Amino acid sequence: MKLPLLRLYPADFRRAFGDEMAEAYREATEDAGPLTRLREAGDIVAHALRLRLGVGSAQRGGRLFAAAAPFALAATGAHAAFLLASTLNRAYVTGRPDFETPLGYAMNGFSVLALIGAVVALSGRFAAGARTTFAAVAGSTVCFVIAVLPGALEMPLENLAYLAPPLAIAALPLLCPPDLHPPCRIRTTTGLVALMIWAPLSVVLLGLLDAGGFGMIVLWRFAVTVTAALALAGRPALSGIRTSGQFALAAAPFLVLGHFAGVVGEDTALPCLVLLASTGLTVRRWRRRHSGPAGHA
Repeated sequence: MKLPLLRLYPADFRRAFGDEMAEAYREATEDAGPLTRLREAGDIVAHALRLRLGVGSAQRGGRLFAAAAPFALAATGAHAAFLLASTLNRAYVTGRPDFETPLGYAMNGFSVLALIGAVVALSGRFAAGARTTFAAVAGSTVCFVIAVLPGALEMPLENLAYLAPPLAIAALPLLCPPDLHPPCRIRTTTGLVALMIWAPLSVVLLGLLDAGGFGMIVLWRFAVTVTAALALAGRPALSGIRTSGQFALAAAPFLVLGHFAGVVGEDTALPCLVLLASTGLTVRRWRRRHSGPAGHA
């Protein structure tokens, strides 16, 4: 059986494993529906891309992406929660929502989906959650493109370039090798469903805070969502950060999406970088101290 998707793989890999993979795909999709076929095809594309980029589990790049993946998901989920809370807060203050168009409702719906996808991924259903998060960010990007099409010719190119970073951050977890996915943290379906309900309700609570209180402080609102996302990622994610490169790639999504949220700007970028660098050095020293003979005693 010939499978066109196998052309995505390096030639040496195709010769060695092409027939085996084609047969496995045939068995997995025989009598299967379109969603199953799409999922299997997506797995092949992702695997081929990882091989092309040299990010397998046995390679340094694969371990780098595996360490950064939970933080990319946490940053994406936190950004989605921030957008939803800000939208609700504006609607609460003004008495009228600012998304009274089909595209506005769609973009908010995609933000909810991105939040739920990040929650699912960080709770342990990594593959399904990461795909959902990426699909939601891609859907939101498409909505934005449709919204600006009438004036696209007059729009500066740098504005359109703003679409790429959130999409790249959402795609980063897809490069994590499957055998390096984070462990399952919430093992029961009941616990997962409760978490999926709790997350949107918490965002609603955050958005409906007193307009004259903390809810109007953008930095505070973003900090709350980031803290909650990091708490959900938990100690397993933090324990995966072992090198300066891993720390930098894990921190970058928060800086980038913080800029999109209006929190990290020219006047706050330097303090944020100093804080992150200090944190990275502290974590590194702590690891060195606990990886010595006394730490193994």
